[in-house]
Amino acid sequence: MWQQATNRRRKHVLEWLTEKVILVTALISILSILLIFYFVGRKAVPILTNEVIQQTANLAEFFRPNGTTPDGHTTFIWQPISERPKYSFIPLLLGTLKATIVAMLVSVPLALLAALYTTEYAPRQVREYIKPAIELLAGVPSVVLGFFALVVMATWLQKLFQFEMRLNAVVSGCALGLAIIPVVYTVAEDALSAVPRALREASFALGASRAQTLLRVILPAALPGIFAGIVLGFGRAVGETMIVVMASGNAAITSWNPADSIRTMSATVAAELAEVVYGSAHYHTLFAIGALLFIITFVINSIGDWVIGRLNTRLQGAKR
Repeated sequence: MWQQATNRRRKHVLEWLTEKVILVTALISILSILLIFYFVGRKAVPILTNEVIQQTANLAEFFRPNGTTPDGHTTFIWQPISERPKYSFIPLLLGTLKATIVAMLVSVPLALLAALYTTEYAPRQVREYIKPAIELLAGVPSVVLGFFALVVMATWLQKLFQFEMRLNAVVSGCALGLAIIPVVYTVAEDALSAVPRALREASFALGASRAQTLLRVILPAALPGIFAGIVLGFGRAVGETMIVVMASGNAAITSWNPADSIRTMSATVAAELAEVVYGSAHYHTLFAIGALLFIITFVINSIGDWVIGRLNTRLQGAKR
């Protein structure tokens, strides 16, 4: 009896310690995020509060035309080093959007098809090799992917599509897609694997084929998890830095043409922050770009969470 009581007390103490360690770890993570928000926000606030910096940075031109083209049309220009600095965010936002769209067009179909094959068609022996191989791609440093895109992929794509500019949104987007595939694949594969086997067997029992079961039963049931993977991949593409620094051309061009070189927000911060004058309008503008990236990521995740909640509610209602 005494030994059992001692074991129970030891078990309770161990559970209490485990609970507190998990709590402290979670609090440290939340505190770290809040401190990052505070630091970036504090450096970006002078753009809104300091009149001298506002006048130098031309705050009103962040999202308005601030230049003209040779043919006389107004345009958006990011040109922080000049007699009259120009800090339009539009070319950076447009470049980020183009690279992200190309990356999603490349990564999502490949990742979803790979996840479907792994969960529904691949033999067990093949599955044991496919999943680790794809997930291993997540361990490849982004600088290696950027170097591969710069040296190899840019040449291939230029010859294939006859691009005028060797480094452009297509090259950087394809390289970004390689970095996103493991994220989307892992989440989608877990969501597909979590679909109860009873749903598959019920569908087969009603005479449905494997393809019909996949399209009408498995995919709808796994849709919230698949969408979560797509949202995570989108957020990764928006915030990726090294790949777009090396493979995008780093030209802040206001154009919807994916064959033009681009400049993303994250690449701008990475390329210019190390050489900017501390406390200048340019310095605080770069932190404003970082704050804008935080806001965009937060909005994307919030919308994704809302959509996933709606999908879960609809699926639960359908099950009833």
